[in-house]
Amino acid sequence: MIPLFENYQLLGKKLPYVSLGDFPTPVQRLGPLGKQLNLDNLFIKRDDLSGKVYGGNKIRKLEFILGNALHNGAKEVMTFGAAGSNHALATAIYARQMGLKSISILVPQPNAYYVRRNLLMSYHNEAELHLYTPKRFFRATADPSVFYQLLRHGLKDGQFPFVIPMGGSSPLGAIGSVNAAFELNDQILKGEIPEPNYIYIAAGSMGTAAGLILGLRALNMKTKVIAVRVNSDRFVNVQGLIKLIHKTNALLSSMDPSFPRFDFRETDVEIRQGYFGTQYALSTATGREAISLMNRYGAVKLDGTYTGKTFAALIDDAKKSKLRNKVILFWNTYNSQDFSEAIAAIDYHKLPRSFYRYFEEEVQPLDY
Repeated sequence: MIPLFENYQLLGKKLPYVSLGDFPTPVQRLGPLGKQLNLDNLFIKRDDLSGKVYGGNKIRKLEFILGNALHNGAKEVMTFGAAGSNHALATAIYARQMGLKSISILVPQPNAYYVRRNLLMSYHNEAELHLYTPKRFFRATADPSVFYQLLRHGLKDGQFPFVIPMGGSSPLGAIGSVNAAFELNDQILKGEIPEPNYIYIAAGSMGTAAGLILGLRALNMKTKVIAVRVNSDRFVNVQGLIKLIHKTNALLSSMDPSFPRFDFRETDVEIRQGYFGTQYALSTATGREAISLMNRYGAVKLDGTYTGKTFAALIDDAKKSKLRNKVILFWNTYNSQDFSEAIAAIDYHKLPRSFYRYFEEEVQPLDY
């Protein structure tokens, strides 16, 4: 019984769900790193350890999304992302575990070692991979390339694939992070961590931030979520975040009327600007410095697209003494499980030709 269902048992009866991850993920004090930043109470939430094969925050979303796909009799799922998408890889891995075929519709991005790893691991998990350069970044089935693949699979299999939005950031996916807030509350009650003043988390498609904000409000916690923008403001903005929170809230309340309804305003959420850089998946100097600092004193691996930029925001706030005497929780959303053995023998030429460039062109600084 997951914490959300323990508190709202009607949700457990009505909401399709499959157990995929290893929860609760640990919370750990970052003593040496906190000392470097003059923070006495710096903690990390280890969602990087959320799965034995592949961790990260995506599993929380997929427990509800894939649960719904199976409930609706799906045989295939289709999702979207950049070429090295962590979400697309997580979907491929866990969909396969559930007996579902995964189709990844991907777009170009700056090259990095993790792009190579994720593509090979997706292939290892029998994902069907496509690389497109759409005129507009995924308005789901409105893009001709996506519509073609939906139609092709629908005609071939007699059933359209179950569509999962970019990042899994739908009201259904966000429920995974509502549950994460309840999980954190249990850890607070057990004395594993004091109630945080601030949670720092990456905001790429806003699902994780939306779920956490809603869950914390439902628990009447005072913790404030600092969502650090790591994607274009077309995808990460206050209006969109509030809309997603309200839709998630409406879905939960419709299934269990005892789940309260809230009115969120712009002053209730914070999206931190200034750390995205110039392009999605292009690392920044401050992000790389943050990665190095965490490697040196925290022994946890961050990445240049999401968590490095997020931790850079936390470091800046610490330097400005904004976090003095506060309890800070850095929510690590990046996978740390090593799957190198699974992909060691895969020749990248087995991938569609459009992906070869990621194995032949130079990569960015730092192996993230």
